[in-house]
Amino acid sequence: MKWFFFLFIVSGIAQNGGSHLNDSIFFEYKGELDKAIAEGNTYKIAEKFVQLGDYYHSVEINTQAIEQYNQALSVLNKDFSELQARIKNKIGLSYINLKNYLKSREYLNESINISKKKKLKEQLALAESLLGTTYEKEGNYLKALEHQNKSLKLYTEAKDRLGIAIVNENIGSIYEDLEQFEKALRFFTISNTIFSELNHKGRINVLNNLGDVYRKTRDYEKAMMFTNRALKLAELFEDRHQLESAHKDLAKTYALMGDYQSAYDHRVIYEQLQEEGFYSQNFKQLNTLQTIFDTRQKESEIALLKQENKVSQAKQNMLIFGVFLFILLSGISFFFYNRKRKESAKIQAYEQKLLKLELDRKAIEEKKLQDEIMLKTASLSKYSLNMAQKNKMIAETSSTLQNLASRSSMDPVPKIKSLAKELDKSLSEEQEWEEFMSFFQEIRPQFIKELSKRATAKLSSTELRLAMLLRLNLSSKEIAAILRVTPDSVRVARYRLRRKLPIEPKQELVNFMLQF
Repeated sequence: MKWFFFLFIVSGIAQNGGSHLNDSIFFEYKGELDKAIAEGNTYKIAEKFVQLGDYYHSVEINTQAIEQYNQALSVLNKDFSELQARIKNKIGLSYINLKNYLKSREYLNESINISKKKKLKEQLALAESLLGTTYEKEGNYLKALEHQNKSLKLYTEAKDRLGIAIVNENIGSIYEDLEQFEKALRFFTISNTIFSELNHKGRINVLNNLGDVYRKTRDYEKAMMFTNRALKLAELFEDRHQLESAHKDLAKTYALMGDYQSAYDHRVIYEQLQEEGFYSQNFKQLNTLQTIFDTRQKESEIALLKQENKVSQAKQNMLIFGVFLFILLSGISFFFYNRKRKESAKIQAYEQKLLKLELDRKAIEEKKLQDEIMLKTASLSKYSLNMAQKNKMIAETSSTLQNLASRSSMDPVPKIKSLAKELDKSLSEEQEWEEFMSFFQEIRPQFIKELSKRATAKLSSTELRLAMLLRLNLSSKEIAAILRVTPDSVRVARYRLRRKLPIEPKQELVNFMLQF
């Protein structure tokens, strides 16, 4: 645990400047709220509660943000419809962040009713988009598309280009989840174009999404292009979250391309950024909670000076809050330690998997090479033997013919016919093919069985012979010489064989055979 607290202290020192800035913002907003309350201006009080809620939302303390937004609603009356709709949308978004989608829809539907009644197109468009997001998170994509399309129509009518860009991205994400990648690309491209024209940092996320889609459709070149663009923009805007996403996506793409070293490098960078982000965000949250605690402590001390009879209650509140902070710190410490241990185990398992894959690949290549050497050796031996036998037959035939020529009184016809039969027998292929198939099946015992199973029609013995010769990767000319046919006949036979096999139009027949 010592290393955790050391890192935590280092992180705290690094964030010290930012924490002072956050403190000053909080105290500024708190002072403005107190001033508005003193003035008694209802609308201004609500605005300051919203401002404080936005501050809590920015540091991801959503429960405190919701509390401030509800405080704003409590002081408003029905005359402030636009502000009410806006606050309800903010509460809806906070509940989305807390994954409480049912509660989020409750507030978003209230905002929609107000916006429709008062014709507040901007808030209505935002509410419909957020409502679509809640359904997307729950996997109800039809409902999600319905509300996102309503939002897109409203933003289009209002000519709100930023809103149009955001909703197009949302719709693209839904189609990506549905694996309808062409539609997803269309909406992401529209969003990217608008964000680019607006020079808005929202373009970074869209570029990452485009990279995701191209990776999922196995167009790794385009995937790399868009993800690298996202990475450069994230570096330009100093957006840590988008930097994490870009490195994570690059790791996935490199892994699919077989470049495991690059995949590992980007995965390590991603985890480092994620770890830094974890520290940074939690430090901001803890600093904000500490500021709230300090503020409440000071308010309690002032109350103590005014009302001595409430000392006991104030101390009790401080104690409870201190225990809460202690539990929170302890929980974060345990969570990070456990998470770091699991991530280290994952990296080690990943490295072992890479090593095993490499060893398996080499073993397969070695076996394939041995099989081909054995088969070719057996084939060469057999054909060498055949050549010797035929040469011997030709020599014996020549000798017999010379003897016949020297015996003028003997009728040569019966002997010549006998020689012809012997030559035909020598040229017969059946025994040779039986021995060849015996050799072949020793090397590829499942070839004929698997090929026949995949064929759409029964294969003849001639087609099986052609298939075996193609499996040896012989040329049409070599096959023609072995089968004692013309190369044109081989091409016709290849065509007929191809028609009986489930081969893609662009796939080579030889490549198909090499699968078995």
